[in-house]
Amino acid sequence: VQLQASGGGLVQAGGSLRLSCTASRRTFSNYAMGWFRQAPGKERDFVAAISRSGGGTAYEESVKGRFTVSRDNARNTGYLQMNNLKPEDTAVYYCAARRSDYEREIRTRGFQYDYWGQGTQVTVSS
Repeated sequence: VQLQASGGGLVQAGGSLRLSCTASRRTFSNYAMGWFRQAPGKERDFVAAISRSGGGTAYEESVKGRFTVSRDNARNTGYLQMNNLKPEDTAVYYCAARRSDYEREIRTRGFQYDYWGQGTQVTVSS
């Protein structure tokens, strides 16, 4: 499956962005999704994940209450709504997918995903 991430940009602190990740396959509903980010000079870190059904979600501690992960399987698209953005959220954001046999399966480690989007830059100015 090919993933296309979009929606990044430049925003002031306190602002919002919504990232989208569109999959090439109509069987997107068989895939769990994750969002990761990589800041300059740092490793790629987990941000959020959602099960294939959308019934299960997980968040990295620093984004809880600010970010919301969701998906629309009919549109083969996943979303990451980011509110109250902070300068430390600045990074390249990647979406990822893995085929899942379980409705509520969630994975939070990068190596657990098989497919990756190309990344979209999010820059938050102070």
